Amino acid sequence: MKTVERSSLKELYTHGNLNENLSVPVLVEKILSRNEGVLTSTGSVCATTGKYTGRSPKDKFIVKDEVCEKYIDWGAVNQSIDEETFEKLYKKVISYLTEKEELFQFKGFAGADKKYRLPIQVINEYAWHNLFARQLFITPTNEELKTHQAEFTVVSAPTFKADPKVDNTNSEAFVIVSFKKRIILIGGTEYAGEIKKSIFSVMNYLLPQRDVLSMHCSANVGQEGDVALFFGLSGTGKTTLSADPYRKLIGDDEHAWSPNGVFNIEGGCYAKCINLSAEKEPQIFNAIRFGSVLENVVLHEDSRIADYDDTSLTENTRAAYPLENIDNIVTPSVAGHPNTIIFLTADASGTLPPISKLTKEQAMYHFLSGYTSKLAGTERGVTEPQATFSACFGSPFLPLAPATYAEMLGEKIDLYNANVFLVNTGWTGGSYGVGNRMKLSYTRAMIHSALEGELNTAETTKDEIFGLEIPIHVPGVPDDVLVPINTWEDQKAYEATAKSLAVKFHENFKKFTKASDDIKQAGPIYKG
Repeated sequence: MKTVERSSLKELYTHGNLNENLSVPVLVEKILSRNEGVLTSTGSVCATTGKYTGRSPKDKFIVKDEVCEKYIDWGAVNQSIDEETFEKLYKKVISYLTEKEELFQFKGFAGADKKYRLPIQVINEYAWHNLFARQLFITPTNEELKTHQAEFTVVSAPTFKADPKVDNTNSEAFVIVSFKKRIILIGGTEYAGEIKKSIFSVMNYLLPQRDVLSMHCSANVGQEGDVALFFGLSGTGKTTLSADPYRKLIGDDEHAWSPNGVFNIEGGCYAKCINLSAEKEPQIFNAIRFGSVLENVVLHEDSRIADYDDTSLTENTRAAYPLENIDNIVTPSVAGHPNTIIFLTADASGTLPPISKLTKEQAMYHFLSGYTSKLAGTERGVTEPQATFSACFGSPFLPLAPATYAEMLGEKIDLYNANVFLVNTGWTGGSYGVGNRMKLSYTRAMIHSALEGELNTAETTKDEIFGLEIPIHVPGVPDDVLVPINTWEDQKAYEATAKSLAVKFHENFKKFTKASDDIKQAGPIYKG
């Protein structure tokens, strides 16, 4: 991809005080001197994001032009905006930023495999957003920086608020991608996650064109070189479960599967830290140190010790840190082809089995379904778990039709003979509000057995409603926990709730009209 000259960006390049690729210590000094955040007891920076404490999907747009019009899966997820509207707003934002006393620029890469990486740059109004970008993307070497030519640019102006009546946005906030100009324009929101996810969306558009499957998943590798992928939406446990002291971390959220194997798209981790503790998640807890960024975490006033149990600002508290802060990582973040694929769901109904082994057809069904319960705080306006179906476990970030990614995954499962499991990290013993969240120790034990191959030939029992094959025994997990109905006091209530969820699966899957009959029939047995 060739770099296109962008006349408006020249105004930012010639800004009298554009800070390029500042070191972590200098950025931290800038953040503190500009009162953008405070230092915590572990040396990390803590910032708050105002009313936007999660992504704002209704404020995300793609510019409809001749470059991308015929490829994008237009609709509620990929909302269109016309070129003229974008151009006017773009110029407003550029003009607004040129009046700022100083700006911050990060040049780096998305994609750890040099053959497929995308050179990017992020230009920020806030120093703490620039530190976030530096820690989340891949930092170039000094030699790479000398020849770096950005092929995509993020322009972030959080204090610029759009006027919906004039700018044709849905609110004061906006995230707009122009594939023609190779610009991502962000304004009106201080939530740093928009920077990370907008680049991911771009990679989800570009990589499939190069026969590379982009995936919303975490990944790690065992001592024998066996690779595991963990798919799931935010809050399902991707970051937590991939941070395994016995396996090396490839990455926690965004990966790609090329003909060479798997590689991380990012250079850092963006972990939810609600109820974080050194006992339950030591790798993540210990990674939050100097250079890390905490978002919306409440601190004790005098000690500046983080209170990860405090949800007064949001349940979507976050920590951003570089991969190097994890002791057990793969460097560079590339590995071979996956042996095991795990679909994670946080089922608030409490009726899906904690683990089940999927046939290839079931794998395709559940990948296209992408069921989970959207957890509080991940998106603006979500205050308690809501059942949701997000195709490919990442619909908000997929510019192309879900079938594009699903077909690529199916081909790779066949080609590399990967085993696929559905793991419920949600509720057991009842629905949300009645039952309890699945114990992390149980989930870890089940995943360990899956990764070790112990469940490939294990004896199973078929769930009569969902048609899933449930292992009868998993070391370290009580047998009753494995079969959801056994954990409910009211078994009639269980059946009614499970059947209700099964019907939701079928209703959602009706939109996948081109799916084969084998895949359609791989869903829940109960059809209503």
